[in-house]
Amino acid sequence: MRIIITGGSGLIGCALVDSLAPDGHEVIVLSRNPAAVKNLPKGARAEKWDGQSAQGWGTLADGADAIVNLAGATISERWSDARKKEIRDSRVNAGKAIVEAVKAAPKKPGVVIQSSAVGYYGPRGAEEITEESGAGNDFLASICKDWEASTAELDALGIRRPIIRMGVVLDLNGGALPKMLLPIKLFVGGPIGSGNQYFPWIHLKDEVAAIRFLIDNKNANGVYNLSAPKPLTNKEFTQAIGQVLGKPTFMPVPAFAMKTMFGEMSTLLLDGQREMPVRLLKEGFKFQFTDAMAALKDVLK
Repeated sequence: MRIIITGGSGLIGCALVDSLAPDGHEVIVLSRNPAAVKNLPKGARAEKWDGQSAQGWGTLADGADAIVNLAGATISERWSDARKKEIRDSRVNAGKAIVEAVKAAPKKPGVVIQSSAVGYYGPRGAEEITEESGAGNDFLASICKDWEASTAELDALGIRRPIIRMGVVLDLNGGALPKMLLPIKLFVGGPIGSGNQYFPWIHLKDEVAAIRFLIDNKNANGVYNLSAPKPLTNKEFTQAIGQVLGKPTFMPVPAFAMKTMFGEMSTLLLDGQREMPVRLLKEGFKFQFTDAMAALKDVLK
């Protein structure tokens, strides 16, 4: 298969490339700076794009088997007004570029995987969240709605479009986990805020496997929650890290400290969702890691 990946130099994108290319697939990573995309496996290459149009790469969509849209500026920096605009624009513009390329392609791609995130649902306490749950009304929810809508035009073209609402991906090379590990390693770690907020996690290996499952499953369409079927509270997950590292986790971090340090962005740490991957399980996807302790042991080994 020929598979185009936006955001292919990020945590998930790199792992997806490393998974696909050795299986003989032609993998094309779109990047603003292709020369900076290093260590691509055999069968993968980087092509230039501007992040907002099909200029220069659009012809690659002609006859492509799949496009995986992972592009988007990081949300883990303090949210100034300028940063909020960058977060939104990077996602919406990438989606518009994909729509432009697909519309122009004589032979349409078989599937477009559209990224989103668990933030779509907004803070929901202990409520069990499925793909049928409604959207929240905070900043992250509005971003996710716009992100998903950026490629919605493809539905009218008959393009299969699974939407992946991702939980927190566990890996040492990026994401939230390395930031969570540091205070625990320094013996000053503990639950954040009340500790009762749910933490929807997924091992990077399962994240990649789920995306590949959705590419290959010709009947897969619509929204899918990508998180392990056993979400924990922040307190439970922090304790699990402590057990794996052999470190105490008895020093809670007050909510006001998080709000002082990170402002509005503190919602990433203080709020959560009890996300359940109902559709993945129903359609036959098998998680390699359903237990947080096993996942953490594998990541931290």
